[in-house]
Amino acid sequence: MARDNDSYQQVFILVGFSDRPQLEIILFAFVLVFYILTLLGNSAIIFLSILDARLHTPMYFFLGNLSFLDLCFTTSIVPQLLWNLWGPEKTITYHGCVAQLYIYMVLGSTECVLLAVMSYDRYVAVCRPLHYTVIMHPRLCLQLVTVSWFCGFLNSFVMCPQTMQLSRCGHHMVDHFLCEMPALIAMSCEDTMLVEAFAFALGVALLLVPLSLILISYSMIAATVLRIKSAAGCKKAFNTCSSHLMVVSLFYGTIIYMYLQPANSYSQDQGKFLTLFYTIITPSINPLIYTLRNKDVKGVMRRLLKGEKGAREA
Repeated sequence: MARDNDSYQQVFILVGFSDRPQLEIILFAFVLVFYILTLLGNSAIIFLSILDARLHTPMYFFLGNLSFLDLCFTTSIVPQLLWNLWGPEKTITYHGCVAQLYIYMVLGSTECVLLAVMSYDRYVAVCRPLHYTVIMHPRLCLQLVTVSWFCGFLNSFVMCPQTMQLSRCGHHMVDHFLCEMPALIAMSCEDTMLVEAFAFALGVALLLVPLSLILISYSMIAATVLRIKSAAGCKKAFNTCSSHLMVVSLFYGTIIYMYLQPANSYSQDQGKFLTLFYTIITPSINPLIYTLRNKDVKGVMRRLLKGEKGAREA
């Protein structure tokens, strides 16, 4: 079947939630509020991690990278979504769609691997505390983050061209609110078995393998925590690790449902709301779950506020 030679001239229509016009204004307010929370929370973590030397640790180095990922992840989606929800215009150019797909997949795949890296950091901190600074030295931390980004770029540069080169036979209506791979594959008019096989293989590598490593890490952490005789130490370790597991459950649960199923069983309605969840809600609550309730971060914020107050009084 001939490819769409003039695809670069196409304008895609993002159907989004246009079949529920009564929900669009509600969703606009909902998305805007959570986007503002995402910007404020993640920017605060990055700012505090850079500003205060007490937070120059491997844990906050990884958290700073996670916050940066979440900021870019949501910003690659939300402005277009808000524009489409606010007015009747639902279009996105072909090049805009390609750019959104590439950026979205790079950042999403990188975050999958980075969460596994963060679980390893917590494993070393809880299970091998006396060797933590030796094992998690700055060079290793940088290497682990570099590997995370490499995996994200590799996945994007393999899957995005395959997805965009599928023949669409003139179809230009994407039944989603963003250019997401399952929705773009579903609108193709040719056999997509090979593309789906590649997507499944990479999905296993970038979703199930990191998730398995996370579960192994936290199983070993749980075993160590149960042996801690100090109630305070046990509670601290449990609170930290339960926070991380909460993020993992929210993020991986929705993405696994989205990407590890055949395109012919892909539910557009469920896909839209699940994508809304892990692209809008999860990045906004990550700062709260990970650090804004952490006493170290609270201490830094108090010191900054006191310093600002003292400067005003002086």
